[in-house]
Amino acid sequence: MHLVANARMPSQRAQSLQVAQAAASFARAGMETKLWYARRRDTPLPVNAAELWDHYAVPAGTRPDAEAVPCIDMIDRVARGLQFVPARIQELTFARNAARRIRKLPETDWVVTREVEVAAQLRRRPRLALELHRVPGGRMRRRCLAQVIGSGTRLLAISGGVRDDLIAQGAAAQRIHVAHDGFEPARFAALPTRAEACADLGLDPGLPVVVYTGGLMTWKGVEVLVDAARGMQHVQFVIAGGMDVDVRALKVAAQGAPHVRIDGFQPPSRVSIYLAAADVGVVPNRSTPAISARYTSPLKVFEAMAVGLPLVVSDLPSLRDVLTSDQARFVSAEDAAALAEALAELLGDADRRSAMSRALLAAAPDNTWDARAARILDFLEAAA
Repeated sequence: MHLVANARMPSQRAQSLQVAQAAASFARAGMETKLWYARRRDTPLPVNAAELWDHYAVPAGTRPDAEAVPCIDMIDRVARGLQFVPARIQELTFARNAARRIRKLPETDWVVTREVEVAAQLRRRPRLALELHRVPGGRMRRRCLAQVIGSGTRLLAISGGVRDDLIAQGAAAQRIHVAHDGFEPARFAALPTRAEACADLGLDPGLPVVVYTGGLMTWKGVEVLVDAARGMQHVQFVIAGGMDVDVRALKVAAQGAPHVRIDGFQPPSRVSIYLAAADVGVVPNRSTPAISARYTSPLKVFEAMAVGLPLVVSDLPSLRDVLTSDQARFVSAEDAAALAEALAELLGDADRRSAMSRALLAAAPDNTWDARAARILDFLEAAA
């Protein structure tokens, strides 16, 4: 099994964690697995593959191999508003170089790639799958996708929304498998008590704690959470995650709300401590763009599932795709007042939180990375 992902490894992005955990799950399923990722400027290469897997808290034992693929990387040398062309150069050179390496491999090996450009170049391979986290909108990527669909390549859709849009693009439903994200049980096996977690994070265990873990891109809606928090001074809000530039911007937006703490990026091994300290978790996605409303499969949802953390989430198809009303309290997206009301309601109802926790824990075994890998392998072998 070869996984090809244009991901910076390691990095502060959830994409890289997803790639690492998915690769590890295929290795544990008995597949000899190798991850091919991007060699990015200003990102030191790990001394060996073990160092990379340790960073992502991949359990010791059977682990994949890994190799960085060179590419032309000038993205970080220009301002964000000017990064489109450098980003496309980086993506295309990674795709070209990765495809060259994959072509040298036996055609009996399975290849799963997240990159539509790579899949288009390899579309004649008999054992190829394209994992899609969104349906591309650009003309060049749409052309690549059409080539991949026309070749009969297997398609792994991260959500029902991606599957539906692939079918609208002409893909056959039987060639698509919906594979939501998951969680690694070993990362949540030895949870501290709430009191211990609060002490570790410097939180008052006598006050309610609301936690958000994850990226801080605009569509994640974390600014809506900050607005909701302003009128809830009796609650401790903790936001963990995000790129450094986004963390700085959010701290500016949260000025005047001392009970809102923004801790920035945390190593994967620390996320469980935040979840263990929380009374409620939040997924406040905005209603646009499509990546938020229809495509995303948030890692934070499955990590909350792993520990049975009750959730308040935006009422969007992407979140209805993976959660039920027994597991989460749904609220209108981008409505800070409704979000604050739902948080207050849930914080004040211990019985409902307990029921939600039980429902989440009951669903957890079907949503591990290993369970996901087993379903994907069954799909690939059945379609072969």
